[in-house]
Amino acid sequence: MVIKVFLASSSGSTAIKKKQQDVVAFLEALKVEYTQLDIACNEENRMWMRQNVPEEKKPSNGIPLPPQIFNEESYCGDYETFFDAKEDNAVYSFLGLPPPHGSKTQAAEEEEEQEEEDLQSEEEEELRQLEDEEDAEAQEEEEDLEENQEEAAE
Repeated sequence: MVIKVFLASSSGSTAIKKKQQDVVAFLEALKVEYTQLDIACNEENRMWMRQNVPEEKKPSNGIPLPPQIFNEESYCGDYETFFDAKEDNAVYSFLGLPPPHGSKTQAAEEEEEQEEEDLQSEEEEELRQLEDEEDAEAQEEEEDLEENQEEAAE
């Protein structure tokens, strides 16, 4: 899976430049493999980005601004949604990537899976105990019935 970051290399907006730098620097810090695709000097990149940002995510003028982030062909989001994911420690989820082994996110997922397994084991044990109790009660009733039949036969 390749993360694609659509950027404008010659943007006149310092705000856009800062957002692009923030995204790239954070991906590099996480050691996430990504590809930068320039929309300023490559019309094909610009058209692909514009066509693949979902309509509901486009601004009112219909033209999405960089940076726009994709996982292969799947749209992840723009800078604002990236920033929100970063603040929530959910960047890997935002990017559609599994968290790296040993990360806090990975550890939390493993802990959650373990808790689910433990809960399932407890439920299975309780079910076995109930079944054992029911079997014992049925056995006891059967023995009582046999005793009653023997007494009635005498």
